[in-house]
Amino acid sequence: MQLHFSPSMRSITISNSNGGCVGGGDLMKIKVAARQFSYRTLFRTILILAFLLPFVFILTALVTLEGVNKCSSIDCLGRRLGPKLLGRSDGSGQKLVKDFVKILNQVNSEEVPAGLKLPESYSQLVSEIKNNKYSAKEFALMLKGMMERSEREIRESKFAELMNKHFAASAVPKGIHCLSLRLTDEYSTNAHARKQLPSPELLPLLSDNSLHHFVLSTDNILAASVVVNSGVQSSLKPEKIVFHVITDKKTYAGMHSWFALNPVSPAIVEVKGVHQFDWLTRENVPVLEVVESHYGIRKYYHGNHVAGANLSDITPRSFASKLQARSPKYISLLNHLRIYLPELFPNLDKVVFLDDDVVIQRDLSPLWEIDLNGKVNGAVETCKGEDKWVMSKRFRNYFNFSHHLIAKNLNPDECAWAYGMNIFDLRAWRKTSIRDTYHTWLKENLKSNLTMWKLGTLPPALIAFKGHVHPIDPSWHMLGLGYQNKTNIENVKKAAVIHYNGQSKPWLDIGFEHLRPFWTKYVNCSNDFIRSCHILE
Repeated sequence: MQLHFSPSMRSITISNSNGGCVGGGDLMKIKVAARQFSYRTLFRTILILAFLLPFVFILTALVTLEGVNKCSSIDCLGRRLGPKLLGRSDGSGQKLVKDFVKILNQVNSEEVPAGLKLPESYSQLVSEIKNNKYSAKEFALMLKGMMERSEREIRESKFAELMNKHFAASAVPKGIHCLSLRLTDEYSTNAHARKQLPSPELLPLLSDNSLHHFVLSTDNILAASVVVNSGVQSSLKPEKIVFHVITDKKTYAGMHSWFALNPVSPAIVEVKGVHQFDWLTRENVPVLEVVESHYGIRKYYHGNHVAGANLSDITPRSFASKLQARSPKYISLLNHLRIYLPELFPNLDKVVFLDDDVVIQRDLSPLWEIDLNGKVNGAVETCKGEDKWVMSKRFRNYFNFSHHLIAKNLNPDECAWAYGMNIFDLRAWRKTSIRDTYHTWLKENLKSNLTMWKLGTLPPALIAFKGHVHPIDPSWHMLGLGYQNKTNIENVKKAAVIHYNGQSKPWLDIGFEHLRPFWTKYVNCSNDFIRSCHILE
């Protein structure tokens, strides 16, 4: 490195002493204005250069060592070293990525060889690469095989989880089974458990239309007790409440025992078994006989739900929906019973029908003041609301519109509505052909090998009540607590009725822990039968 001063002292030139490592020419040339030049300025310039030159020398040496010897200017030097000093790549890494992506794209259209031995873990993959000289393509195929295997295992685990959850939801918990057996035994040995419900002097109130009549159809004694307890405790005028509890023959004795031994006065509770309704015979409900006895139907609901199903062509959500549709409760008479309410209660004008998986949190007496405008069914619509997962149900979600009868008669965009808390005007209902329409479509679905819709009793009801539904405010009935674990807790607290529709019932181990307390608060844990059967322990 050399400094050259011109004879006139008007310029200073910095040149390379070795004659060409950085191009062999001048590195820097400083011109000094003649009129403003002074020895003091020159001295300062020399001091600055003396400070900078060592750094220039070091940078030049770095470039030389890295083989970048084709640069001929400081501009080239900046382009080479700038990205490195700023922590950027010089492009070689990006090229490597591009080449690897190209190989991955090539492999994407190829099948993984059947005999290819795949590592079981990432560490084993690294070890294999170290010990074997794989080509980039072989490595890509191995990586693809590992990912496909993982995806397959995750998918199979998800379907197994859904199947196990389906069995858990369909089973009767040991504690609830114990409760039913203990109460049935009590009915046969304890006269108090067999006393008339309600007492003879209160029988006229069962058909008094000035009272508020609730209908509950269930074979779950514990669930029925929660519905009744929550309804009475939430009412501002419990003396005006009448509960009509309908159950099957095998549960009747236990259900009767519970409400006989645990009265909820001043409210009134009536317990009836389906065998006690003289008109409810197989001759009057022929479709139910077919549904319960037809071999193909029973195989559909009780058979192997995985056999014949192509799990590679179905999403877990669709599979879960199919499993829910195959719940044995959908061929139970109790589940279809609501379609016969006008015949079951010929002297009543208006009733509120409740599912057994609901909790009443607010006084429901205003429901009897709602003007249904001549409609039969007051229900919450399920196609609009904050929770898009729960409140996004239209006819397309329930029906198979590739079936010609469905496509011809229904609109896929029509809003669905909720079963589980419904106000029924029985006087208006008796003027319609709702029951006959329900039967007709059930028969058509049987003829079509159950291909017209997926879910139990709601789809035929959506058709039968078409044109007979009056929407009510959504705050009366909040859905999804049995399958939506992200339910807004504040909205739960505000709802008049909360509904644990779905598989995760609050009395099951698979119930959502943060939603269960809204239900368990109405369980009488001090009751001897509840304690002896270790319910909720």
